[in-house]
Amino acid sequence: MHAAPFFDDVAQGPEGGAAWWLTSADGVRLRLGAWNREGPNGTVLLFPGRTEYIEKYGRAAGNLAACGYATLVIDWRGQGLSDRMTGDPMSGHVHHFRDYQIDVTTMADAARRLDLPRPWHLLAHSMGGGIGLRAVMQGLDVQSCAFSSPMWGIQMAQALRPIAWSMSWGSRQLGMSHLYTPGTTAEHYVLAEPFATNKLTNDREMYDYMARQLTAHPELGLGGPSLRWLYEALRETLDLSCRPSPSLPCLTILGSDEQIVDVPRVRDRMAHWPSGHLEIVEGGRHETLMDTPETRARLFRMLCAFFGQSAQAAVKRPAPPPSAVPQAR
Repeated sequence: MHAAPFFDDVAQGPEGGAAWWLTSADGVRLRLGAWNREGPNGTVLLFPGRTEYIEKYGRAAGNLAACGYATLVIDWRGQGLSDRMTGDPMSGHVHHFRDYQIDVTTMADAARRLDLPRPWHLLAHSMGGGIGLRAVMQGLDVQSCAFSSPMWGIQMAQALRPIAWSMSWGSRQLGMSHLYTPGTTAEHYVLAEPFATNKLTNDREMYDYMARQLTAHPELGLGGPSLRWLYEALRETLDLSCRPSPSLPCLTILGSDEQIVDVPRVRDRMAHWPSGHLEIVEGGRHETLMDTPETRARLFRMLCAFFGQSAQAAVKRPAPPPSAVPQAR
């Protein structure tokens, strides 16, 4: 691990934040960042969404630090300051969605090397929610998992779904999978979309916070997804929808005005998740954890209480035999 750039000037996180470079098993340079590494109550492994970066979660790390938690965040391959996956640095591109699991392994290794306090908990947003669901299905070493607007499916009109599948699949055969998905551009959403019509947050100051970060450090920005990313995301979310949820405590937060992820898939999974709870935020958009101060305060209190209760419950219940594989849905 080597020191990496960390833009504390725009993160507005707790004091002592830092970032490091790590190299994944397949040779990709990844950036990870942490705050409050001595948190007495454990560590939150924070999986960001598509286009996001470590500094965007500085304020969230502050909320978690106030509850006694350390926070570890990753720049996924292809975004933030981690290695980009195509010649166009603004293209949200990935070769295979399962490659993100290599990043998860790298992140868990970093948490061990940094000796971050136990127990560990997962907090995953949007695309990070899809990555996180796969990770907990595969036994990620956490005592609970929380999701914010998880990408367990992509919201689109039913008539467009077969077109999205065929177009994204066909682009691979034609050598065009690096191109942007129709309707998207190389510009970051927050810089391109006026606040009045944005799908992320109801809070103007938080929207401006994101925009200031990208204006000050444009190298953090990312544009629309590539056709390859779209195909891989459709495949991964379909596969996940056919698999059972793990027997792990789960809290999922979803805005009532969600317009980006597939809401029925989220509702269906949470309706069948043992020890799972779905919290609907009335009027909330895609970024409920970055909404109004009142909403943020309420949700982080809920998250911290959930993590604490999950840790206490884990102490009381006997450990499963090594061969046990959760099969509940």
